[in-house]
Amino acid sequence: MSTCATASRDAAEPVAGTSATARAWLLVEQPGPWGTEALAESHLDPRIGRALEAAAENTGVRVALVRRPGRHADCHGAPARRAFLAHTAPSRSWIRTSSVTDPAALLHLDFARLGAGEHGGLWDPYDGEPLVFVCTNGKRDRCCAVLGRPLASELADSGAEAWEVTHIGGHRFSPTLFVLPYGYAYGRASAPLVKEAVASAREGRVLLDHCRGRSAWERPAQAADLAVRELIREDRADAIDIVRCASVPPPASGGKGANEAAEGPRHEDTTAPTPPLPTAARHEAPTWAVTVTHRDGRSWLVTVRQRADGTPTPVSCGSPLGRPARMAVLSVRPLG
Repeated sequence: MSTCATASRDAAEPVAGTSATARAWLLVEQPGPWGTEALAESHLDPRIGRALEAAAENTGVRVALVRRPGRHADCHGAPARRAFLAHTAPSRSWIRTSSVTDPAALLHLDFARLGAGEHGGLWDPYDGEPLVFVCTNGKRDRCCAVLGRPLASELADSGAEAWEVTHIGGHRFSPTLFVLPYGYAYGRASAPLVKEAVASAREGRVLLDHCRGRSAWERPAQAADLAVRELIREDRADAIDIVRCASVPPPASGGKGANEAAEGPRHEDTTAPTPPLPTAARHEAPTWAVTVTHRDGRSWLVTVRQRADGTPTPVSCGSPLGRPARMAVLSVRPLG
């Protein structure tokens, strides 16, 4: 039976610019089964799960449940559980960890401050191996369980600091995962690729192969970051930053196109040629001008457009065929 992951792979759907967005993560260990909406459908008290989700809303913090790979006892005990806090912005990436006996205590966290990158000495600094979180929530989409769980187990057996995690978006890119401390996500991952990504993170670098983007940024900025990295062959995680991501208004009738109005003629195209959109769609497609900087002082203006003109694929298993939105990099222009 065909799956959304198979359809996406067969259609060669690009993965760049598809990562979940979160400047910070709160990851709480919760063994046992997870439902479709895991924070409210697990052995975690659903009132606490919903309250955590509400407390994190609009703060830049994303809350998810994690568990060790392998079999999970279906019990309702209240053992001490591991929790991680992580911030993923360039030059401000950190991980803090603690053992939590009462999940309700997490509701006292200052989510706005954590989203801004300030941990205030909370918990203990994590200084172990890079953390790998593989999406395995089969209740959300079967591809995550069928493809994600074997990968998580293989990574754990190899000695990687691997965890299973609830929904992080992009079922059709399964197996999908993200690596802390830098927060880069990967799709259609294999164990050798993840091990290489972990080795890169250990050295303060990012593996660009199969990379979906850095969770610290919105998706247009994720695509811009990866486009500049590919262009200049830069893999140091904190060498690249996003200083501006602005929506470009559609052109007035008879005026310049959105790309031309934002930055003038294109200088460098970092994507494979794609068929032009119809005039109406071209005027309506969301477009962004993203300013990308390098720590050596260089900068680029990257024009990114949301497109939906690829081969029809299902967004998730069981959903109808559609054309999922993707971030297409139209141009990369060096700035003075």
